[in-house]
Parts: sequence; structure tokens; C-alpha cells
Amino acid sequence: SIISSQFSFFPTASTNPKAALKSKIVAEFRPQSLIDELLLYKRSEDQIELKEKQLSTMRVDVCSTETLKCLKGKA
Repeated sequence: SIISSQFSFFPTASTNPKAALKSKIVAEFRPQSLIDELLLYKRSEDQIELKEKQLSTMRVDVCSTETLKCLKGKA
């Protein structure tokens, strides 16, 4: 038809490998798994922040090997 011959210059997913790959990625995208990974990462970051705050409030003699052993045991 006249219309299809006029617009044949537009690449379709079947003729353009990049477009096909993008279509596949979009079709297979599962946002819940991404959300789960981000939540795990956030939880880990929160734990690190909490431990840093706890350590900053403690007054520790870093020269004492006994104190460092106790801290290592709690980690």
C-alpha cells in the first residue's frame, strides 16, 4: 500500500536489533525484584549508619587491645 511504502523507513523491532533488545528488556522487567534489591541495600546502609553512630558515641581507648577485642566480638 502507499502508506506502508511511505513509512517503511521507520525501523521496527524485528528489523532493528537494538529496538528488539529494548523491547525484550521492557517486556521482561520485573519492578518487584528491583524494589527488593533496593530495600536490602537501604537496610544495609541503615545498619552501617547506626553502627557508625554507636561507635562515635562510645569513648574507646583504641590503644587497648582488650577493648578492641570486645568491640570485634560485638560486630
